[in-house]
Amino acid sequence: MRNVLARPLASSAALAVVLATLTPVTAQAQTLRYFDPVQRQLVTIQPHQSHQRGPAPEYRRHIVAYDGPEAPGTIIIDSQNKFLYYTLPDGEAIRYGVGVGREGFGWTGEVRVGAKADWPTWTPPKEMIEREPRLVEYSGGMPGGPDNPLGARALYLFDGNKDTMYRIHGTNEPWTIGYNVSSGCIRMMNHDVIELHYLAKVGTKVIVR
Repeated sequence: MRNVLARPLASSAALAVVLATLTPVTAQAQTLRYFDPVQRQLVTIQPHQSHQRGPAPEYRRHIVAYDGPEAPGTIIIDSQNKFLYYTLPDGEAIRYGVGVGREGFGWTGEVRVGAKADWPTWTPPKEMIEREPRLVEYSGGMPGGPDNPLGARALYLFDGNKDTMYRIHGTNEPWTIGYNVSSGCIRMMNHDVIELHYLAKVGTKVIVR
């Protein structure tokens, strides 16, 4: 895949949606803390560069040339370079920056979108509530919304008819995009995952490399 100049995808109504992001929670200096929805606990990382409110420019949404064999409407995740591609007709793809599995939690394979959710509910596990008693109010589930760690949308990844428990989901921690941060889920900027949720149908092929 080779980059070309970015240009807007005018046909997508989802582009009109712009969501507010929250100020990052930092521990010390440049240590970042974020919630990992698979491991279900707060995790800290030491980023290789100073974080801002959003990801580095290269992880912003772009239209790029695509000369691979996959049909339009396929999702391809380049884990090493932290990009997700949604293939388009005429040799193009939309490229989004993503956060992927940290060391020991990365994976590869071919799956499909088995289900989708708008503003998915998050339920903290018992162990996390014991560590952080303030979360007891969400023991029955945190309703979807801007403060929810699963973000604005979720695409549930299935292997055949089996839920892999991995998700492509939004995040209210956009500074984690471009990092190995999760236990295997693919996280996106909220406005990016809204667009992908709009474009990708249930049954969409997802290739993780």
